[in-house]
Amino acid sequence: MRSVLRSAVCVAALALAACGGGGGGGGGTAPAPQPPPPAPGPTAAGVYTLPAPVALTSAEVQQIIAQAVAEARARNLPSVIAVTDRVGNVLAVYSMAGARATTRLRDGPSGTNLDAQGVVVPAAAAAIAKAITGAYLSSSGGNAFSTRTASQIVQEHFPPAPSAVGLESGPLFGVQFSSLPCSDVVNRGATLGIGPRRSPLGLSADPGGFPIYKNGTLVGGVGVVGDGDYGFDRNILDVDADDEENIAYAATVGFDAPVDQRADRITVDGTALRYSDASTGTLRTTPSSAPAFSTLGAAGSFTAVTGYYAGGAALAGQAYGSEASGLRLATSAEFSIAGAMVLSDGTGSNRFPIRGGTDAADGLTPLSAAESRALLEEAFTIMSRARGQIRRPLDSRAEVTITLVDSRGQILGIVRSPDAPVFGIDVSAQKARSTNLFSGTFAASTLSADPSADVRSFVQRTRDFFGNANALTGQNAITPRAIGNLHRPYFPDGEVGRPPGPLSRPISQWSPLSTGLQSALIIGNIGQHLGFVLGANADTPARCTSLPEVAPGQNRLQNGLQIFPGGVPIYRGNRLVGAIGVSGDGIDQDDMIAFLGTHNGGLKVGGSVGNAPVAIRSDTLFVGPTNTRLRYVGCPFAPFLDTNDQNACQGK
Repeated sequence: MRSVLRSAVCVAALALAACGGGGGGGGGTAPAPQPPPPAPGPTAAGVYTLPAPVALTSAEVQQIIAQAVAEARARNLPSVIAVTDRVGNVLAVYSMAGARATTRLRDGPSGTNLDAQGVVVPAAAAAIAKAITGAYLSSSGGNAFSTRTASQIVQEHFPPAPSAVGLESGPLFGVQFSSLPCSDVVNRGATLGIGPRRSPLGLSADPGGFPIYKNGTLVGGVGVVGDGDYGFDRNILDVDADDEENIAYAATVGFDAPVDQRADRITVDGTALRYSDASTGTLRTTPSSAPAFSTLGAAGSFTAVTGYYAGGAALAGQAYGSEASGLRLATSAEFSIAGAMVLSDGTGSNRFPIRGGTDAADGLTPLSAAESRALLEEAFTIMSRARGQIRRPLDSRAEVTITLVDSRGQILGIVRSPDAPVFGIDVSAQKARSTNLFSGTFAASTLSADPSADVRSFVQRTRDFFGNANALTGQNAITPRAIGNLHRPYFPDGEVGRPPGPLSRPISQWSPLSTGLQSALIIGNIGQHLGFVLGANADTPARCTSLPEVAPGQNRLQNGLQIFPGGVPIYRGNRLVGAIGVSGDGIDQDDMIAFLGTHNGGLKVGGSVGNAPVAIRSDTLFVGPTNTRLRYVGCPFAPFLDTNDQNACQGK
């Protein structure tokens, strides 16, 4: 057990409680380079539009709180209620009189707690994480996801249930460790500012968080914490009578997600997702008749949360897509395809402009600015042609965030569609950096230099699992899909009784709060941040791992490791020069956008860069006691809206 880092988490929590100890990109002979197919006409003119520029007013934030308070009183569960806007600005944290000040992250299954298991955290931090999750996983014109949805898609079986033996893990397995408070991609601050903002606990899988809408436009999220348990739903086959979820649902009445966009109208691999076990029929109050906020008096008060909210009053949200929100439409000089969105600093400057690589000193020919632009443009074009998996109505276009990095993990550009879920911003950068690290000659040496013996131990486990003493030295191109394979608590994924992948915790210790290398890398930083929230120490820097620096203040996994599909490494011949990460839609769509974007982008610049040579891709490896083939990418059948292509990734 990571006693040192776990002690850091416990100290940071001020001893509030005891802390316990697809195939498709596969083999074959690569064809001679061919010119990329021309982009369909509508793409050049712009096929995406910005959602309506609306935002929550301070009076509406008060109304949302008042509705939650009324339901909490009816259930005799004093609670902490947080409201955010779409980009994560905290607009209010309201603590009812008698509400618990803390909540406990659920213990590990064996009673031995690792990483974030069993840690006691401020209830306000948990409520903010739930609200941000509802806002970040949703969109205006396509999907509405809750923290119950998140619970369903991050566990070791999908869907999670006692009868789910043999089923693979959730499609967004690992997403909970994103938008972390230490990330260099998100922003921080206790006053209203540019987004996307960080979450104190990453994304939440504990029911009680929902998106908030105004006339069908996503404007924020609400989160409720009151019962002292911060966990996840282990059995989706029943219907829970969850007080926190009902209180949060009451808060959203009048600000409801469009019914036809809710998670339960969206299927993944034939399984309907879950939106809520609460409904108007399970509420004990009529939210539209809740007492006005001005009458609450001693029922509670606004609560300042260090690093997130100054307290004192409800705030109005930022209009998503405005300069002040930090996410705005790109100018033609920033990106050539109309309808693209970039991240702005609030004063008009692009935070992550397209540029060339920074790694010439490493003996490489870095990605040029022109190559970077071609890769991002072609990935964006593939996205604009692709059919969305998680969006309603059917045959909607995919909407994602695309991040390009060089071999040092330095960001060379971020571009997205206007209504892509916000969570994908941080995750796309995680995916790009993760595949870059694991594909590099430096993977083993980088991980072996971490100060934690726990982190270092995963290198030898992987080499033993591969039966190769030189694994993780650049012999293979390893994608997030393959990294995810190796992170599963059963290998092959879902086969109960098999040993874990070498990057995972054993199933007796595994939970969404302790996934293996992913959580081991960042837990010390999360502990430091919790101490900061509680006033005990300085905040964590904008750096989530303790890996060696490759530039001042920068390492190769600056915002953490991600372990579900949606990215590929990029090569110049047989030399790794960077990676591209994609997030925001179905995982096969994300993979395809990254893979085909890299293929077409390389052709656009004359074949100077492109996907990994076929012979070194991770799907050429057979590993573990079952001699199972790893995956590289998975691409959907009939993925496009403008052609009838069935195997778009085949042979590339």
